[in-house]
Amino acid sequence: MEVTRLFDLLENGKKVYSANPALGCKQNGQWITYGISEFIDYANNLSYGFLAMGLNKGDKVITVTNNRPEWNFVDMGLNQAGMVHVPVYPTISREEYEFILKHSDARLVFVSDKQLYELIKPLADKIPEIIGVFTFNDIPGAPSWMEVVNRGKENSTAMSEKLEAIKPTIQPDDLASMIYTSGTTGMPKGVMLSHKNFLSNAQALLPLFELGPGDKSLSFLPLSHVYERLVNYYYLSKGVTIYYAENLGTIGDNLKELSPTIFVSVPRVLEKTYDKIIAKGKDLKGIKKQLFFWAVNLANRYKEENNGFYYMLKLKLARKLIFSKWKEALGGKLRFIISGGAALQPRLARIFWGAGIPIFEGYGLTETSPVIAVNHEVEPGNLMFGSVGPIVNNIEVKIAEDGEILMKGPSLMLGYYKAPDLTAEVIDSDGWFHTGDIGKIEKGKILVITDRKKEMFKMSSGKYIAPQVIENKLKESLFIEQAMVVGENEKFVSALISPNFSFVHNWCSRHEINFENNSELIQIPEVIARFQKEINAINNLLGEHEKIKRFRLVPDQWSPQTGELSPTLKLRRRILYQNYDSILVEIYRHEKNHETKGVRGEE
Repeated sequence: MEVTRLFDLLENGKKVYSANPALGCKQNGQWITYGISEFIDYANNLSYGFLAMGLNKGDKVITVTNNRPEWNFVDMGLNQAGMVHVPVYPTISREEYEFILKHSDARLVFVSDKQLYELIKPLADKIPEIIGVFTFNDIPGAPSWMEVVNRGKENSTAMSEKLEAIKPTIQPDDLASMIYTSGTTGMPKGVMLSHKNFLSNAQALLPLFELGPGDKSLSFLPLSHVYERLVNYYYLSKGVTIYYAENLGTIGDNLKELSPTIFVSVPRVLEKTYDKIIAKGKDLKGIKKQLFFWAVNLANRYKEENNGFYYMLKLKLARKLIFSKWKEALGGKLRFIISGGAALQPRLARIFWGAGIPIFEGYGLTETSPVIAVNHEVEPGNLMFGSVGPIVNNIEVKIAEDGEILMKGPSLMLGYYKAPDLTAEVIDSDGWFHTGDIGKIEKGKILVITDRKKEMFKMSSGKYIAPQVIENKLKESLFIEQAMVVGENEKFVSALISPNFSFVHNWCSRHEINFENNSELIQIPEVIARFQKEINAINNLLGEHEKIKRFRLVPDQWSPQTGELSPTLKLRRRILYQNYDSILVEIYRHEKNHETKGVRGEE
């Protein structure tokens, strides 16, 4: 059958899943699964329930939850009734929740747990249009999502006729979802995405990766973000079983329990995994330690093509002796990883490929549903470390005179909800979407991202600095968790550094350096000197005007929960400038106005 609307994936699922489970999660310590028939039954009963409650085609329903099968049941239940799913991050501020609840014109809200219910229910009660807040977890005194399911069952005869009358009226270009970009500045924008937006993107990716029935994925990136959402639809198209991780802290255990063949990630998760592996290598002794780092150094020389017979012979030995253990830690059956959401360190990609664990890096934005380009191996020449790969086949990309990446294609959003002025700012009169990213096209087809257009800054000398490039180099150090490069209108570049405290604590222990807390730790001369050594090594790789002349360590770990990072782990520069204004003033020894320059929201 032809899949033109998202809920068509359910009927198609009967063919691609057969007896294999479609979805899985862990409950009370046990993995449970749902077949495609159960999936369809839940989606149908939710559709009936929504209609019985008085919701109509076009109505908006919000979900605020961790990844779980119920998210899919609600998603498809809404889609096939012509309603609009508005998934929201479970980690945003109260102010942002209040804005989205009102701005989206939501009628219903689903939340995962007691904490979110107690936060969102009072906000929803102030909005007359919202007729209920339901929970996925069983919470005393709170209405359960199963009440909607059961209402659907009770009214199934009448509502099934109504649903079957609605389905044929739903067109591929109809609005299917609104995703609010949790921007680095200002209130989020509601990105309107159609059935066609999502499916055109998923279908362009279908031939690029050899996956199918019997393959298993572990899902841990938030389904409220377009990246994991699109991958979810891709898996459903292919018949890949989707298992949802319990949380970020259990990924390692879940990988070993499930032995998935694929997962998608963001670079920071891969960086932390690599750091843990290297830290264990450093604890080895004698010949074992020598073999470990011989293998790592060998993998760091891996090339996309033409590695040579003698090199591959040595690599085969390294994979057997050392890298087989890396693969075991990831479940033992992993075929590849897809990385997106931020820049992946080329060195990291190279080493993992050398280890026999391919990582395919891609690129996209919420507004593009999202994938614009992705590395793959369908034919030679489609893999390039340090790039985001070839542009997908149903999308046009061109580079503007100022280096900005422009995109046009069927996955481009319908626009921003209630914001035609903001839509006109990013989609020009010729239909080109202005991504806000700077890049170039190499080999006629491979896209390379260099920076965010509005994050680049000019020094007092007139030289331009691309901070992300330098920040990514800094984060290659095992000592550095996060970094922000600064220096707009100044004579030199500086950096604020949030250390990788677990690694630094171990380093201090080995060097018998004592401290009471992180605030004291970052003042210790030996620690500062060790970071200076890291900075010196990175400066050797930079142009003269890019070199970091001063840096300051901060005692804080930056995260989405504390506000310094967006939910997709991008720097919220405005917040960082505000939080560390006194340090920046001290670095440059004069009063500074740290108003940010209209940085676009993260995608």
